[in-house]
Amino acid sequence: MKKVNTFANLKKQYNIKTRSMLNHYETVFIVTPVLSETQMKEAVDKFRKVLVDKGGEIVHEENWGLRKLAYAIKKKSTGFFYLMDFKAPGNLIQLLETEYKRDERVIRFQTVKMDKYAVEFSEKRRSKQENAEKVKED
Repeated sequence: MKKVNTFANLKKQYNIKTRSMLNHYETVFIVTPVLSETQMKEAVDKFRKVLVDKGGEIVHEENWGLRKLAYAIKKKSTGFFYLMDFKAPGNLIQLLETEYKRDERVIRFQTVKMDKYAVEFSEKRRSKQENAEKVKED
C-alpha cells in the first residue's frame, strides 16, 4: 500500500514548523455601549489573551471608540468598535469566533483573512496615520 502525502506527513518528512504557516487576519468587533471604559478594556483583553495563548501574534490594534451604528442591533444604536490585525493559524479563527459568540458584551464581529495586497494597504494606512499624529504633536 502506498503512503499518502498529506500535509502532516510532509511536515514530519521536511521538519516544517507550523509557526511559519501563519495567515494574516483582521477582526473588528462591536461591544455594547452600556459598559464602562474599564469593562470594555477587560473584554478586549479577554480576546487578546485568546489570540496570544493559542499561538497568534497581534500585529496592530486600534480602538475606534464609541460610534453610531447604521441600524439598531439588540435595541442599541451605538457601540464601542475595536480592530485587531493579527497573524494566526487557521484553526484559531473558529476558537476566537466562538468566544465572540459566547460573550454577551459583543454585539457583532467580523474576521477577514487578508491577502498580500490588503496587508500592504493596511501597513500604508497605519504609516500615514502615524505620520499625521507626529505632525499634530509638532
